[in-house]
Amino acid sequence: MGRKYDEILGVHNFRFACKEFDENRKVSEDDIKLILEVGRLSPSSFGFEPWKFLVVENEYLKEKMFSVAWGVQRQMPSLSHLIIVLARKKTDMIYNSKYIKYMMEEIQHIPKDMINPRLDRYKNFLEEDFQLLDDERSIFDWACKQTYIALGNMMTAAAELGIDSCPIEGFHREKLEALLEKQEMLDREHFGVSYMVAFGYRKEDPSRQKTRKPFNEVVEWIK
Repeated sequence: MGRKYDEILGVHNFRFACKEFDENRKVSEDDIKLILEVGRLSPSSFGFEPWKFLVVENEYLKEKMFSVAWGVQRQMPSLSHLIIVLARKKTDMIYNSKYIKYMMEEIQHIPKDMINPRLDRYKNFLEEDFQLLDDERSIFDWACKQTYIALGNMMTAAAELGIDSCPIEGFHREKLEALLEKQEMLDREHFGVSYMVAFGYRKEDPSRQKTRKPFNEVVEWIK
């Protein structure tokens, strides 16, 4: 298929959910900033960027997380960087919020005469198309789904740099959010935890090859 195809597939075959990192190797500041920048540049529905990235360097917080985040216990002693990704809640993502107004006016620089039509389209999307306003959880889950776009992009960028990663959902969300709130790292009115992701360098290569279903079992061509 060509050299470029091989390079792309090579990056994705290199990436795996690393369970134990080399504690003697740390990701450089430039590399982790690049990975975070890739996350920041990721696409989101309506371009509203419903995320925030917390880079956890505080050792006290890491220690406290052990009891509420079982999915990172194995990696914690050896990982280089741990990122907690937050998703915005209904308070911010509803069509008439201060956050949406801020995004349209100050970030996207939408002309004033176009703001109300765009808000009407967004309101209809929330109420009718996806029916996300029935409860608090629906719109938060929708925001969480978008943060996973950033996750995929960050892990791919890391793999391109030869850096390993592990996406983590192994935590008690309520307890983790309470811990972050107590440490004044989370405003629970506006944000909730979507996932965590660890970065570093593998201690050893995976013991088995990547397993996936066959291409033709996953892909269906509609003609």
